[in-house]
Amino acid sequence: MTGLPPREDLPWYVAPLPQWLEDFGLRMAWVIVAVNLVGTAFGFWYYGFHPIPLSDPLITWQFAVEAPEMWLFVPDSPVATLFIALSLGLWKLGRNSEWVNALAFFGCIKLGAWTPYVLAAFFSGFIGVGWPMYAFLFVSHLAMVVEAFLIYRYSDFPVGAVFVAVVWYGFNDIVDYFVPIVGTPHHTALPAQEALAMGYSHPSPTHEIAAAGAVTLTLLATFLALSTRVKKLESAGE
Repeated sequence: MTGLPPREDLPWYVAPLPQWLEDFGLRMAWVIVAVNLVGTAFGFWYYGFHPIPLSDPLITWQFAVEAPEMWLFVPDSPVATLFIALSLGLWKLGRNSEWVNALAFFGCIKLGAWTPYVLAAFFSGFIGVGWPMYAFLFVSHLAMVVEAFLIYRYSDFPVGAVFVAVVWYGFNDIVDYFVPIVGTPHHTALPAQEALAMGYSHPSPTHEIAAAGAVTLTLLATFLALSTRVKKLESAGE
C-alpha cells in the first residue's frame, strides 16, 4: 500500500490546502477515485449520453446537436474528473504517470473554476435547472479545484507533462471558442444559445465572457504547474 508522500515547504499559492486536508484526501484516494468516476458517468449523461431512462434517445441534448467527430471536445468536466480518478488511482497502484497528473491538474483547475464562474455570471439562465442541481454543480466543481492541490504531493510536474496538458487544454480553448473546425464552437451550452443544424448559436457577450474565463484559467493552470515545478526544484536544492 502506497504511503503518504512528504509535504514540502512550498509557497501558499501552489499548496493552499492545510496539511490535514491534503493528508485526508490522499488517505481517502480510492473513495475520491470512485466519486470522480461516478461524476464522470453523470457528466456524460448531463451532456446527452442517455442509456437511462430507456424512454430517451441514446444520444440527446448537446451530443445530439454537436458533430460526432467533435464529441471528444464537448464533455470537458467529465473528462477532467476521469483524469483525476486516473491520476490518484495510478499513484495508489504505484504506477504514477506524470502526464496524467498534469492533465488532471489542469482539468480540475480549469473546469473546476470555470463552471462556477459561468454559473454565477449567467445565474438567471442557469437557475432554471432548480436550486438543488444548481448548488450541486457549483459545489461539486469547486471540489475539483480542491482535488487539484493534492497532486503536487506525488507529482513533480515535469516540463514535458505540462506541455501535454497545455496542448490538450489549449486546443480545447481553440475549438471551444475560436476555430471550431466542424460546426460551431464546442463549449458547454450556456443560456441564450439556440440549437442549430450542427452546433449552437453563440450570442455576444455570452460567448466572449465564457471564452475569457476559459483562457484565463488555462493560463492560471500553466502558471501554477510550472511554479510548482520551480519551487519544488528550489526546495530540493536548499
